[in-house]
Amino acid sequence: MTIFLLILASYLIGALPFGLFIGKLAGVDVRKEGSGNIGATNVNRLLGKRLGTLTLVCDVLKSYLPMLAANFIVHGQPKAELWVAVCGLAAVVGHIFPIYLQFKGGKGVATALGMFLFLSPMAVGLALLCFLMTVWCSGFVSAGSLAAATVMPIMLWLGGESVVKIIACLPVVALIWLKHHENIRRLLRGEEKSWRGAKKS
Repeated sequence: MTIFLLILASYLIGALPFGLFIGKLAGVDVRKEGSGNIGATNVNRLLGKRLGTLTLVCDVLKSYLPMLAANFIVHGQPKAELWVAVCGLAAVVGHIFPIYLQFKGGKGVATALGMFLFLSPMAVGLALLCFLMTVWCSGFVSAGSLAAATVMPIMLWLGGESVVKIIACLPVVALIWLKHHENIRRLLRGEEKSWRGAKKS
């Protein structure tokens, strides 16, 4: 019962639409402006770096903190590592499919980052390098996000992390790719918006 409640709580915390809350406080409904996404990228685009960064931090913490709490509660119990990872996954699912917004949420990158940070900060550091290199070379944040998510299981494996951690991150990577399907189409058509301020083919 405790495990079930931890997973449920992780989902409900992950489902909190901080980008929407912050946008509302600033007088903007981020679902109706820009890309229509509730994540940090759209908030940054609409409301500036300060509120965009605040959204990013909140979205990262809403997976990291539930995992931290779960780790404290189930520490020493059988399959503790698995249940902590599942709590992280539940938070990511909550962000992408929030019950509060009729299951229409963000793309999950920042919340996945919180989960990955808990699993392995070193692997995240290497994946971040991949993100920066991809964005710098391509000009597209979406391409960087997809690249970083894709290499994350590889980085965990190279870092000698457990099979549990590697398997737990696979559905997160799949969800990130699924939620970026429109970005992928725009990238293939040469219509994706570049961070440099102009469309790039």
